[in-house]
Amino acid sequence: MPGENPNPPPPPPSDASPGAAIARQVRARGVSDARVLAALERYDRARFLPPQERGRAHEDAAVPIGLEQTISQPFMVAVMTVELALTGTERVLEIGTGSGYQTAILSELAAEVFTVERHALLSLRVRGVLDGLNRENIHYSIGDGTLGWPEHAPYDRILVTAAAPRLPTKLFAQLVEGGVMVVPIGDQTSQSLTVVRKQRGEPISRSVLPCRFVKLIGDDGWPGAHAAD
Repeated sequence: MPGENPNPPPPPPSDASPGAAIARQVRARGVSDARVLAALERYDRARFLPPQERGRAHEDAAVPIGLEQTISQPFMVAVMTVELALTGTERVLEIGTGSGYQTAILSELAAEVFTVERHALLSLRVRGVLDGLNRENIHYSIGDGTLGWPEHAPYDRILVTAAAPRLPTKLFAQLVEGGVMVVPIGDQTSQSLTVVRKQRGEPISRSVLPCRFVKLIGDDGWPGAHAAD
């Protein structure tokens, strides 16, 4: 019809959806990707939090999940997912399974998710939650995430959910030509969410926004214990 908007905004989330409040929050902050918003709607963030923290599920903030780790703020989860530009065909490597909330969102939008967590307790807890949600396209590994998961490389997309002091070269090597990595880069107090595209084998980077993540610990990251139960 004349005058009709050819690109109408996505409909507001239904209040009946488990993640309706979260989707509404991030949409209000400018996230308009309909697929990402729909994925956020499908999951109750409280399911991924320890019982004592579930009252904070709707806060647009990082929340502790134990072992000095956090679940990322919903806005940051949305932005990182948007920057991956997933179409549904990609194989995604996630470094830092954490609470499993971001893993669940990725599993809705990609063909396969390979997720690596250095804390065995977190990885096993997440698998229990996501198996209970019938997520069948996720593969789990426990180990040093800075080394990636070379047995299943290359990957179309790589998402790093902890802050690296520099571009993790071992992860970049596992990215396909033309692939995209999203990773926070910086020191312990000042970091930038960075999108890195592989072009002719070289990294082409752009900064998206300031951020604050826990440290990416491992052989190709910050020094520290590589695993803790």
